[in-house]
Amino acid sequence: MKKIRFGLATQIFVGLILGILVGVIWFNDPRVATYLQPLGDLFLRLIKMIVIPIVISTLIVGVAGTGNGKAFGRLGAKTIIYFEVITTVAIILGIILANVFHPGSHVNLGSVEKTDIQSYVDTSESQQDKSIAETFLHIVPTNFFQSIAEGDMLAIIFFSVLFGLGVAAIGERGKPVIQFFDAVSHAMFHVVNMVMKVAPLGVFALIGVTVSKFGIDSLISLGKLVGLVYAALIFFLIVVLGLVAKWAGVNIFTLLKYLKDELLLAFSTSSSETVLPRVMEKLEKMGCPKAIVSFVVPIGYTFNLDGSVLYQAIAALFLAQVYGIDLSIMQQITLILVLMVTSKGMAAVPGTSFVVLLATLGTIGVPAEGLAFIAGVDRIMDMARTVVNLTGNTLAAIVMSKSEGQYDADHGNEVMKAG
Repeated sequence: MKKIRFGLATQIFVGLILGILVGVIWFNDPRVATYLQPLGDLFLRLIKMIVIPIVISTLIVGVAGTGNGKAFGRLGAKTIIYFEVITTVAIILGIILANVFHPGSHVNLGSVEKTDIQSYVDTSESQQDKSIAETFLHIVPTNFFQSIAEGDMLAIIFFSVLFGLGVAAIGERGKPVIQFFDAVSHAMFHVVNMVMKVAPLGVFALIGVTVSKFGIDSLISLGKLVGLVYAALIFFLIVVLGLVAKWAGVNIFTLLKYLKDELLLAFSTSSSETVLPRVMEKLEKMGCPKAIVSFVVPIGYTFNLDGSVLYQAIAALFLAQVYGIDLSIMQQITLILVLMVTSKGMAAVPGTSFVVLLATLGTIGVPAEGLAFIAGVDRIMDMARTVVNLTGNTLAAIVMSKSEGQYDADHGNEVMKAG
């Protein structure tokens, strides 16, 4: 008799459904958070534990193996330009859709439960005090080990790239260093496979706590906003990213199917970090060079948040409509420019989407207090925008590999179809 095997995606889906059931049955019961939150936090901590060693080791091996500082500088410039173009398209799309569908019209905030957002306010104020020069200076770490402890990804990437170039520059003497970090990266990928075995439990716990907390009432009250955000994200994923994928020789639906395990896990946990190691591994199997994957994907986690900026544009106009504030064309152009800057400058802080919105709303005259009303359903929208962020960064690595003439689309498609 043939054994029935349940793959990771099936196990995660079962965990997701069971978590929703627990949240609905024990809605607003504090015991759900008491018992399940530690389990969810444990899974997230396991993931965070392995992400930084993988980024450092793969980036050093990739850069040292390339050994060409000029080529790497060109890749960096192209990557940043690509990120800026795609995120700008996402912001403009969000503003157009919010203007067409008016999700904030006829919404009564009095019927929506208010959520405390003071921690986001404090973070926003501390970040706004930083000048542009300070933001760029922050990328250069004064203490690399402190950056590792704080999980400061941009500073970690900066040091790892420089170190990799240094290893490449010393030639034969650098080979033992490359071998060491190559062994570290392979060992860490085995650790990832071990951690992924508890992913369904982590998803079950995190979803159970979320559904138990927010309930159905607030979702119905803000249903128009949630519905538009989901529709906008699906449109961006299929149409905008679909066109980019077509240029790269990839079918967007084939790519989504290839990444189904990672996308379902990212959706369930609202965290792209949980799948970063597996996504990097899958991209390398497709034929994308290690040097490009290890650089583009981690930096995209802070500079290429397509789903997040699309949501931020819609949410800003939603609140303006709720408060009856009619924004002029110039104010909306200001909103685009501000989002372009703040979404990059605050990328490394916790609760980025809310912090960026807080920093943005004041520039167009919208009361920031309105965010307290949509905070209750933010997790539901965060799940979908995480999927778009993840897909956008995966596609970016393929695009950059092709632009460097180092990607074979036929081989990549064969790998994706094989699963």
